[in-house]
Amino acid sequence: MKPLLKKFAVLLAAVVLIFLDQLSKDYIFDILKATGRMQITIIPGLLEFTYLENPAAAFGLFGGIIGFVAVLTLIVSLGIVAALFLYKHHSVFSYISSALLLAGGLGNLLDRITLGYVVDFIHVMFFGYIFNVADCCVTVGALCLVAHYIVCMKREKDAKAQIEKAAPKC
Repeated sequence: MKPLLKKFAVLLAAVVLIFLDQLSKDYIFDILKATGRMQITIIPGLLEFTYLENPAAAFGLFGGIIGFVAVLTLIVSLGIVAALFLYKHHSVFSYISSALLLAGGLGNLLDRITLGYVVDFIHVMFFGYIFNVADCCVTVGALCLVAHYIVCMKREKDAKAQIEKAAPKC
């Protein structure tokens, strides 16, 4: 696939993931509203869906400065798009990371702008926080970015070794 086409595929993937994030939040709200409860057990002792309106950022941080979080999210998202088109050493990890980070950031930003809070609903019982699909995207996207960095460092190290190996000895 041509590099420019890959970049537009990343943007399309981000749009699809944002749509899925928003759809999941609406679907869960509808299910919970229909049952008359704000929590349902999916897998006893492991997974619940619990409706939560989170006025803060991840892990309840920055509750009083949510406008700052929204502006920062927008700036970071624009930076990701710029890097997507300007960066020359992409790997599969950087493409996946770009799509996931954009989707996660913009999915939650959409909630903040339209609702004034982020809808969270996934509660894994051994994890003390309730989160959503967008949060999952950000987490996995960050891990992919680390993987990209590791791959690039290895490439750079291998290239240096090849140069040193090929260089004439004095």
